[in-house]
Amino acid sequence: MASVAYTLDNLFSPLPRAERETPASHLDPKSCTTQSRAETRCGLHIDLEEQLEASRNGKTRNEFDGIIGSSPALRSVLDQVRTVAPTDSTVLIEGETGTGKELIAKAIHMQSYRRGRPFVRLNCAAIPLDLLESELFGHEKGAFTGAVTQRIGRFEAANGGTLFLDEIGDIPLELQAKLLRVLQEQEFERLGSTYTHHVDVRIVAATNQDLAGMVAEKQFRMDLYYRLNVFPIALPPLRQRCDDIPMLVAHFVQKFGERMSKQISKISEHAMDTLMRYPWPGNIRELQNFVERAVIVTKGDVLQIPPLATRMMNRAEPVTLKDVERDHILKALEESNWVVGGKSGAAARLGVARTTLIDKMRTRGLSRDMFRGAV
Repeated sequence: MASVAYTLDNLFSPLPRAERETPASHLDPKSCTTQSRAETRCGLHIDLEEQLEASRNGKTRNEFDGIIGSSPALRSVLDQVRTVAPTDSTVLIEGETGTGKELIAKAIHMQSYRRGRPFVRLNCAAIPLDLLESELFGHEKGAFTGAVTQRIGRFEAANGGTLFLDEIGDIPLELQAKLLRVLQEQEFERLGSTYTHHVDVRIVAATNQDLAGMVAEKQFRMDLYYRLNVFPIALPPLRQRCDDIPMLVAHFVQKFGERMSKQISKISEHAMDTLMRYPWPGNIRELQNFVERAVIVTKGDVLQIPPLATRMMNRAEPVTLKDVERDHILKALEESNWVVGGKSGAAARLGVARTTLIDKMRTRGLSRDMFRGAV
């Protein structure tokens, strides 16, 4: 039987019946595969309901609320969470943006004896520097212009529980000494007060920066770094746990499908295979936003990917200078309705001679017929 020819038109669309019955042996053997994918084939579609059921039955879903997946990389992280959670040790969670650092911090809190006490969050990068000290330690009435009432800080709010300091690398140097004192002595003074407050707070910090490198460049205090780095947990990027992508896709499809009153139960196996090969530089956050867009454009029960996204998803390899130039030429051709010469032609838009552009189109395989009818 002839292998299925995938084009931009059918790559992420429901497949005809004859193609659904075609064996999937032609799929890239180097792509990331899992037992769960093999068990959930529906012709050339993956049943998202079965992925959800696998997620519900997994220990990670039952034990850690909101954390989805069963890949070895994720299981290693959760093993570390189980180890450190019962202690009072400070934890430093390191990982790229969008990898779920807050979920891991919350899991540490919920697995500890402090689970019934407050879990307080503070994104250090989201607070203006001149207000960050007040956010952390609180202030008295009249401590500074605009301080019309007394206010407690995050340390007091988290007393007895856990304080999650996200983007810890963004705390200015002048404030790091005060933070170090609280970590060591569990005491501080509000702005505008000399009264010392004592607290019992566990610190979980997170960063997407290289704190060790910042220490070497004198941008972060060495003593504070060592005080935070008692138990480091490195979160893997999504590209290192691609076996979890089917479960994550199913979870997000259900989440957004319910919100938009849509019943989406399948995704083509080839589409899922492409999702698993894409490196996801924005990690789980990027995948979530991507699936939300896909749910918006889907009109049947098979998840469909927005046309513009197919070009992105098929380019899983690093973009080269030649790729950038080709895309730039293609954009100019499309904007000029494939007119090469003349004042409003693509050559004029690109600032090159007509013959130069024709030569570049030839060497890069660009022709109007090639793109006619493509999404």
